[in-house]
Amino acid sequence: MNWWDAGIAIIGGIVLVYAVLLVLLALYARKHPETVGMKEALRLLPDLLVLLRRLTADRNLPRGIRIRLVLLLVYLASPIDLVPDFLPVIGYADDAIIVALVLRSVIRKAGQGPLERHWPGTPAGLALISRLARTSSAKA
Repeated sequence: MNWWDAGIAIIGGIVLVYAVLLVLLALYARKHPETVGMKEALRLLPDLLVLLRRLTADRNLPRGIRIRLVLLLVYLASPIDLVPDFLPVIGYADDAIIVALVLRSVIRKAGQGPLERHWPGTPAGLALISRLARTSSAKA
């Protein structure tokens, strides 16, 4: 096998993994359409970014949680996404799903308390974030 064949095999593998991830993302979004609408998510974005920054700076949280949050912030700030943001609807769906998964992980490890303590927005916004993270203790 020469370098040309190896290059094609690597590119083919990357394309295949990307396609599988896109299918999984589409299936997740289809299975959970009630999670949060695009308008609601866009309204929450400033408060969500403040929440993530505050949680990352909270020295009372375990280091593993803070590392996850830093990686999430880096992913959100990065121009390279799993799905390019210029694609309608699904372009931002990957960001929303990754945020939801990380928040769910943080809440499972640290509890709802840090989320409630650091939330800068309204109680309705916090309830929406809790719904996005699919936690049981969503407050209205």
